[in-house]
Amino acid sequence: MIREWMEEYKPKNKAEAQQALREIMQEIALAGLQRSKFFEVAAFYGGTALRIFHGLDRFSEDLYFSLLEVNSEFSLQPYLDGMAREFIALGIEVSVTKKEKTKQSNVDSAFLKSDTAWQEITLKAIIPQEKIDKINPAIKIKLEVDKKPPPGFQTEENLLVKPFSFYTKCYQLPDLFAGKMHALLFRKWGNRVKGRDWYDMEWYIIKRIPLHLEHLAVRAKDSGNWHSDTMKKEDFFTLLIEKISSVSMKQVKEDVLPFIKDYTKLDIWSPKYFTDIAKLIYFKGDADY
Repeated sequence: MIREWMEEYKPKNKAEAQQALREIMQEIALAGLQRSKFFEVAAFYGGTALRIFHGLDRFSEDLYFSLLEVNSEFSLQPYLDGMAREFIALGIEVSVTKKEKTKQSNVDSAFLKSDTAWQEITLKAIIPQEKIDKINPAIKIKLEVDKKPPPGFQTEENLLVKPFSFYTKCYQLPDLFAGKMHALLFRKWGNRVKGRDWYDMEWYIIKRIPLHLEHLAVRAKDSGNWHSDTMKKEDFFTLLIEKISSVSMKQVKEDVLPFIKDYTKLDIWSPKYFTDIAKLIYFKGDADY
């Protein structure tokens, strides 16, 4: 089943096959969480949600979730046990490790890691013409749950049909866009840049997805990056233009390259391009929404 599933991706080399295998593991993880009734209390968001359910044409690494209501006592562990059982039922060797906290936080985290021997056998079955190293780096997927989510988001049920048919509760697109813009504008990575944020912003704009500005404002205030529960459109554009003018486009492109197939899509990327395309952003509640 896994081999047939991977063949749908038509990987041309080991790197593409490994990305496909990661995505298959992500979807199996979602299936295990659904069986454990995780989506009765939480919703899926982030770049992987956009990739799996809305056709974003780049691969993504980790799984991000938000509780539907604030619950500081929430524990991810029971749901991790159910997720691990789903992999076992499919004959897939993985380890699931809860991240131990060194300081108090509103985020519960865990890591899903593939067994290298199982991974090697699977990759060899798909890419026989290419030499597969004896030991491949294990695929590692982080799972993160926000136990104190900022309010104001809406959810919807999205369907997956593998490894069986099930629904996943996800943020709606305008709220996913708000979360992405919060990350792009306020991510605290020092001099590092996450080019995937810029790739996703471009995708939202081109797809004509409206931005839920009210939810962005609440998120920004919750993270300590904004002073109010509201944000004017001109304030948003001021923040975005400042970010565009200060970011290193070279670093932006370098970060996103391992996650896409068509590198030529980045040729047009420049401060001028993002300044111009930003003018096409519109907002949830606008007359044409």
